[in-house]
Amino acid sequence: MSINKVGVVGAGQMGNGIAHVFALADYDVVLNDISQEALDKGIATVTRNLDRQLSRGKISQEQMDAALARISTTQELSVLGDTDLIIEAATEREDVKNAIFERLLPHLKPETILTSNTSSISITRLASRTDRPEKFMGFHFMNPVPVMQLVELIRGIATDEETFKTLLGVVESLGKTAASAEDFPAFIVNRILMPMINEAVYTLYEGVGSVKSIDESMKLGANHPMGPLELADFIGLDTCLAIMNVLHDGLADTKYRPCPLLTKYVEAGWLGRKTQRGFYDYRGETPVPTR
Repeated sequence: MSINKVGVVGAGQMGNGIAHVFALADYDVVLNDISQEALDKGIATVTRNLDRQLSRGKISQEQMDAALARISTTQELSVLGDTDLIIEAATEREDVKNAIFERLLPHLKPETILTSNTSSISITRLASRTDRPEKFMGFHFMNPVPVMQLVELIRGIATDEETFKTLLGVVESLGKTAASAEDFPAFIVNRILMPMINEAVYTLYEGVGSVKSIDESMKLGANHPMGPLELADFIGLDTCLAIMNVLHDGLADTKYRPCPLLTKYVEAGWLGRKTQRGFYDYRGETPVPTR
């Protein structure tokens, strides 16, 4: 299969990063979102991140200009109909993802590959709601997409070998490394990472340590580049909670029970960096622990 034109659904944190790396790797990209404001913000983020790469000598001005020229935007899903590969990077909610694929299907070419950037939802189940489960895969990028080298490739039960090999080639063309994961809740990275973050929240909840002491302990004691609570804020506490719920529901094991404090922060709307408050308050010059 030849992949030349890529559709990305969702211009948020993940979607604009995916558009960035594909455009820089010489793919034509159509970026879709439901609002023009989200699209404008997404393109502004891509421009800023490309400019950062330019200032560090990682790309040339010509590469930056060419990448931006390869990205077009649309609020209409039907415009993605002539793409060879579609990457859904919308909200981590199964009903939203199913609705997107349902609206896309009438407009697609028979050979178009469908993928989801989901971090935890069953690929087999998402694929079963489409007309091409054999051409459907999990295509999970890490955040921030332009920086992180790993892409998880997740085959559903019906995914054929040709689709897998095609996407393996696409990952290589992006200069990234693919990890093949089985279709079980949260796959590899989040199956390991999210329970660690959840345990850090329990450690805070039970008063074992403060936000600062927990994060410093893991940075200096385990050589982690970022503390687990700081990382949770970066990912988004709503996303962390959603993945823990998928793990808890999908594996029916109490060790995956989301910490009540994590739920409470999400209920408060304190979702981390994107809302300016989470385990840290980001409204001042330097982040301040909220507990």
